Amino acid sequence: MRLGDAVVRLALLAFAAIPSLALADFSGHVVAVQDGDTLTVLAGSKQTRVRLDSIDAPEMRQAFGPRSKDSLAELCMSQRAFIREHGKDRNGRTIGRVTCAGRDANFEQVRRGMAWVFDRYVTDYSLYAQQDAARLSRRGLWSATNPMAPWEWRRIRRSPDMAGAGSGANLRPAD
Repeated sequence: MRLGDAVVRLALLAFAAIPSLALADFSGHVVAVQDGDTLTVLAGSKQTRVRLDSIDAPEMRQAFGPRSKDSLAELCMSQRAFIREHGKDRNGRTIGRVTCAGRDANFEQVRRGMAWVFDRYVTDYSLYAQQDAARLSRRGLWSATNPMAPWEWRRIRRSPDMAGAGSGANLRPAD
């Protein structure tokens, strides 16, 4: 056996020993909704936290945060969900396109005005048309005078000027 053949065989053997790096689509039952862009799916005996791909919903302490969560819960809570996995985020959550009861939850959250297209991580550019339609129709968060994107809200909240502040721009009104 030539050295080149041995190296190729060794490389193939090593590659076969590495766990699959392929993404795995899966389905399960939605058992929790954390906010407007994150839910928990029970598949078999494993719970998986899923972050909806390409969208960013208002934070829970931000204006429209609770309404966005309620919207995602209405779409998916206690429903069977299919998740097309697109990887993991820095917090270890599965990133995916979520379909509940035949409805694309990522698409619906944007269409309803309950989430922004997440410019930094968008993979489905067709969502921009839904966002534009929601903005023009003043649906959901677009009914506010000056809605603030969640990534901007988080950036401001992290700034030294806002550290520890109990109030701030675009906080939801007291109930």
